[in-house]
Amino acid sequence: MAMGIRLTVVGMMAPWARAAVGIGFLLVAAAVPAADGADRPSAIELGKIPEALPGAPPLPLELRRKLAAALARRGADYEPRTRNRRSDGSPEYTNRLFLESSPYLQQHAHNPVNWYAWGDGAFETAKRLDRPVLVSIGYSTCHWCHVMEDESFDRPETAKYLNEHFIAIKVDREVRPDLDAVYMAALHAMNQQGGWPLNVWVTPDRDPFFGGTYFPPKDRPGRRGFPEVLRTVADAYQRDRERINAGAQQVAASIRAALEGSRIGASWVPEPGALERARSAFVPRIDRTWGGIGSRQKFPSTTPIRFLLRYHRRTGDEEALRLALLTLEKMAAGGMHDHVGGGFHRYSTDRRWLIPHFEKMLYDNALLAIAYLEAWQATGREDFARTTRRILRYVGREMTAPDKGFYSATDADSPNDRGEPEEGWFFTWTPAEIEAALGPKGARLVQAFYGVTRSGNHEGRNVLHTWRSAEQVARELDMTPAVFAAARDQALDRLYAVRRKRAHPLRDEKILAAWNGLMISAFARAGFALGDPDYVMAAARAADFVLDHMRKGDRLLRVYRNGRPDGPAFLEDYAFMIAGLLDLHEASPDPRWLRAALALQKTLDRHYEDPEGGGYFRTADDHERLIVREKPGRDGAIPSGNSVQALNLLRLSELTSDDRHAERALLLFSSFRDEFGGASTSLPEMLLALEYHLDEALEIVVVGPASGGSVEGMLAPLRIAFVPNRVLTVVTEGEDLEALVPLVPLISGKVARRGQTTAYVCANRVCAFPTSDPAKFDEQIRRVSFIE
Repeated sequence: MAMGIRLTVVGMMAPWARAAVGIGFLLVAAAVPAADGADRPSAIELGKIPEALPGAPPLPLELRRKLAAALARRGADYEPRTRNRRSDGSPEYTNRLFLESSPYLQQHAHNPVNWYAWGDGAFETAKRLDRPVLVSIGYSTCHWCHVMEDESFDRPETAKYLNEHFIAIKVDREVRPDLDAVYMAALHAMNQQGGWPLNVWVTPDRDPFFGGTYFPPKDRPGRRGFPEVLRTVADAYQRDRERINAGAQQVAASIRAALEGSRIGASWVPEPGALERARSAFVPRIDRTWGGIGSRQKFPSTTPIRFLLRYHRRTGDEEALRLALLTLEKMAAGGMHDHVGGGFHRYSTDRRWLIPHFEKMLYDNALLAIAYLEAWQATGREDFARTTRRILRYVGREMTAPDKGFYSATDADSPNDRGEPEEGWFFTWTPAEIEAALGPKGARLVQAFYGVTRSGNHEGRNVLHTWRSAEQVARELDMTPAVFAAARDQALDRLYAVRRKRAHPLRDEKILAAWNGLMISAFARAGFALGDPDYVMAAARAADFVLDHMRKGDRLLRVYRNGRPDGPAFLEDYAFMIAGLLDLHEASPDPRWLRAALALQKTLDRHYEDPEGGGYFRTADDHERLIVREKPGRDGAIPSGNSVQALNLLRLSELTSDDRHAERALLLFSSFRDEFGGASTSLPEMLLALEYHLDEALEIVVVGPASGGSVEGMLAPLRIAFVPNRVLTVVTEGEDLEALVPLVPLISGKVARRGQTTAYVCANRVCAFPTSDPAKFDEQIRRVSFIE
């Protein structure tokens, strides 16, 4: 999200620092796949790699050979993603990024910019040439990243000046969230709003001194264009070095203060008042008509749906429940919800959730699937369960790799019917297109229910939305609700089939451990709650993929792309995967999931924990040293690793009877004491862990008979109940139970009484009377015992 904002530099008030950002509109095509290795190229193939990029030193011969071999392997059908092409269609420019695996870096591989990937080599070159470094950070489905690439980075005249005066580095924020966090904090230290693309100028020692987000290609009223910004930065770096270095040190100090976290060093538990303060801070901000928080833009993550559901469960607060459900209803009804294909776009550009920014992110859909699932459990409303099913259907159809890991995202942009890139075109419709797909009768239903008009609501086309109820439209069409629902679903399936024939948006096919962990949780939890073994199987296959292909020894790797795992793993990779494995343990009786979760937890404790101050650092103890070793403590579009890890530790303590996990959780809470002392709005996900801790968490064991009798009847009440603060182990008596005792000591001695499936509901390792009566079990699991 780029914004027109004024830029300043901490400690510097020189005129060159008064730049501004703006907005551009041209989109670009899809990224290319990564290269494998380096063969010996022919002279003709080598000739397709320039000896030097505009304004840059000559490329080393060995690098040119690697680039030529990689280009040759793409074959004659390769479509380079650039406006700069030779007469035969091959790219005029190819840079180092062509050898990188990141889809985002690959998108810039044919820019005339002499790009480097992040690494010591770039900074050594900057020191040798006495130049500042441009660190440009984005991600593959970032609309404004595409715009700035087309307007500036793919322009030889702009690239020439950039190459002559700077060392340029490209960073994929999804592969290196640590770098993104540090340099986004630098922008905030300069009193700027953040967004992507994130462009930060740093010294050869990596200290930031100037930055912004999107820059237009030329000056606009009150706004400097990117070429002018480059000139003023380069000139100031040569003429005003002392002030720049002093300002960079000030920025670095601000980054450390913002990211290094508290070092209180003593276990401390926030009192229940933290939950009350959070409720008082969130609820008044929620839109009473359309739900959500915000007026011009709305993100799903800004409204703490899951916290409000838990708050209502504990207190009976009807307003908290009403506003949580209102937000879910309006999101599902609006155009941010892909009514044809399922799933949700990244955010809404208006307060009504009508016109989205059309990116689709795996993490958004994982988190929303769980939110709608919990709302179904809390209310019994089938429309919420249907939304979860449609999200997971979308992920299964469009975001699942052949090897069963989950892809990362799809772009907002795609070619329209004229072959020109256009944001949202793939997802929108005209009345004529709908009638051609469905015929007059089917089109009448879709147009009436999904608000389709001739004038449209987005660039002359229609973003489908459902602001009228199915019952109302069914009456107008003289259809029963059941007939209407069947006809609607049939029409959507047909529209989906037609839409699949369109040119698709770019799909970012890198597989991230953290985001896969989130989606493993979504599939596992939905599989258990909805009683769907296919969902559990999808979660298990993805977990197997990560555990089998994205580990080196006992260490996770962050990303998998083109058959290779790569990149250091971060706190969130471990935390989200541990959470997913714990959810799989509850949905599937295989002990390997809990065993794997404990193994990852052991590695996390060894390499990421702050044993004195509490909580976990984003990076491992042997990770590259940056300006600061961040201890993430704010939930954004993606929860912070510490927020998820707080709940992981509490769940592990209940499951394993190992109090060391609970002690770590308390120390983690203490590390964020300042945040809990206020309104706690920066940590809505950690509030879920606090709710869990202050509630009397249930330890539920369901034991099936060795004779093979079904446990389904006993599990049925738990599937549909909203019981968030519990752990669950389902096991068959005999060898399976005995094998699990070392991991879950609480199950020791538990049996299927009288040969019938038996449930044990315990708290603080003291169990209620075991029962084989589902009604009695239902009564036991629904009690709430909150610590006041």
